[in-house]
Amino acid sequence: MNYLGHAFLSFGDADILTGNMIGDHVKGRLALERYPENIRKGILLHRKIDEFADNHPATKRAKLWFREAYGLYAGAIMDSLYDHFLANDPKIFASEKHLYNFTIDSYEKLEQNASWFPPAFAAYFPYMKEHNWLYNYRTMQGMNRSLNGLARRAKHMPAVDKAYETFAGHYYQLAQCYYEFIDDVLTFAKVALNG
Repeated sequence: MNYLGHAFLSFGDADILTGNMIGDHVKGRLALERYPENIRKGILLHRKIDEFADNHPATKRAKLWFREAYGLYAGAIMDSLYDHFLANDPKIFASEKHLYNFTIDSYEKLEQNASWFPPAFAAYFPYMKEHNWLYNYRTMQGMNRSLNGLARRAKHMPAVDKAYETFAGHYYQLAQCYYEFIDDVLTFAKVALNG
């Protein structure tokens, strides 16, 4: 899962949310130890969610559509696509307004802990908030921007045109993978956080 997924799986806790959102930027045990306990729990939760998502049967099946053209980047692509389906899941967000309110609340909670942002996250957080990345996962245009952003950050990733075409062409099959995955990851994250 990408940013929206990690935000949602923080269950409304500002410290867990902060750790979950910055998780990709905190490497190693020493870096982890400088954070307060609940932010540290969020970082560890991020890592567990990523591992669970990568190894879930539905994700493995979905990645096959991207593997030939994108190799190991198939997983990162699926993380973004899961956020699209999450943003449009009526069981999670009953309306566009519900999603929008969730995103604004998430940014406000993150800002409470801005002093703990690693430099890379601090650099792009204002842009994330201004352009409301979390909300914009819901549209096809937003997904195109998200995939292009992924390609900019990943030095050796091929152009994303084919990934977007595959996403659009296999939309319903990929949505089915999401629906097979979401309840499992929700249960997993709750247990991982409280375990």
